[in-house]
Amino acid sequence: QGQLKIAPAAMAARCRLAARFHHIHGANIRLDASHTQATRVESFANGLCFSQEPLAPGQIFLVEIEEKELGWCGHLRVGLTAHDPQSLEVVPEYSLPDLVNMGDTWVFAITRNHNRVVVEGEEVQAQGRPWEPFLLIERVRIPRDTLVGRSRPSRYSHILDDLYKMNVLPATARRSRIGVLYAPQPDGTADMHIVINGEDMGPSARGLPTTRPLYAVIDVFASTKSVRVIPVDYGFPSLQTLCRLVIQKHIVHRLAIDGLDLPPLLKSFCQHE
Repeated sequence: QGQLKIAPAAMAARCRLAARFHHIHGANIRLDASHTQATRVESFANGLCFSQEPLAPGQIFLVEIEEKELGWCGHLRVGLTAHDPQSLEVVPEYSLPDLVNMGDTWVFAITRNHNRVVVEGEEVQAQGRPWEPFLLIERVRIPRDTLVGRSRPSRYSHILDDLYKMNVLPATARRSRIGVLYAPQPDGTADMHIVINGEDMGPSARGLPTTRPLYAVIDVFASTKSVRVIPVDYGFPSLQTLCRLVIQKHIVHRLAIDGLDLPPLLKSFCQHE
């Protein structure tokens, strides 16, 4: 567990550097120039993506659902794999079951009734707990504001933003944010956690090896068309985030930001990020 004692500044720098998709991906995926947006351009399969780098203990790989596609059954799939993407002769068509059947891979379809491993005697926490500024998983503390989806600026932004914050919208709604991380355990293994709009779904898999690099797996499957990687700051929120929180406290909703005497870049950050 000592590996989790990473300085917040070091973790933030590492996360921003690693907040990109690997250049190895499914045949139907197209990445943008920054490798932060992945779009499935054909069919409903061959949408497998990986993190550019293996994750550090407690490092979350977070994506936002940018675009949906009607007509398909099934949603985004997320998890971890010990397979280096570069070692794959062919990228599997599906994460479930193809990549999972290769072993050392743990992937789940994102749903509201999410998979969770519960050990005997463990109590499942109630979902409707009060809002707190930080999400605590084991000894990892992540600013919750970054983890929560935000609507596009509109007349109803202030209502929709509260729904994301309370995590009552469908888990795979457009603009939802979904992340995956692993937390080392005293026995030398790790638990995998999936986070949906700032809410920890609990351990989805236990007994993951910590002796091998673990890459995030994002399967842009079926009704999920496009996702974007969201960089995460650990420790104290960034100055931009603090400015946004102060501005939001003094306006009715984000449309009012247009009328404020603020730099254009700060306005855009407050409205869209």
